[in-house]
Amino acid sequence: MKIIQATADDFETIKQITQTTIRAIYPRYYPAGAVDYFCRHHSDESIKADIASGKVYLLCDDEMYVGTVTVSRNGINRLFVLPEYQHRGYGRTLLDFAERKILTQYDTIRIDASFPAKQIYRKRGYRETEYHMIQTGNDDYLCYDVMELRK
Repeated sequence: MKIIQATADDFETIKQITQTTIRAIYPRYYPAGAVDYFCRHHSDESIKADIASGKVYLLCDDEMYVGTVTVSRNGINRLFVLPEYQHRGYGRTLLDFAERKILTQYDTIRIDASFPAKQIYRKRGYRETEYHMIQTGNDDYLCYDVMELRK
């Protein structure tokens, strides 16, 4: 298992991991308008910009890309593991990597926590600091917490 920094050649892989995971997992927790919002939020343009800025990483196991994470200053973003590879420790590996990377420069880590991941972050010591509610398509709402972990 290894984590590599993504390059422009990895765009389609990162997009596929991100969009596949959102479409498979998020409908269990969010209404359709919120799921569509997540997919638009993680647009081609935002993924490409993050790759160009050197913020995106891929987790490879047995020559298969199974997950991705984006580290932007003290924030962890776009942490996704393909559904068929979840519950095998890949998400923990990506989160450990991102936390180590951030804590070399910052005292606090921030993450926008989706409902599916909130309990994972709480178990790791993250605490809610903000609550947000965004009206999306279909008169649906996207609700999420900003969570922080302090050194």
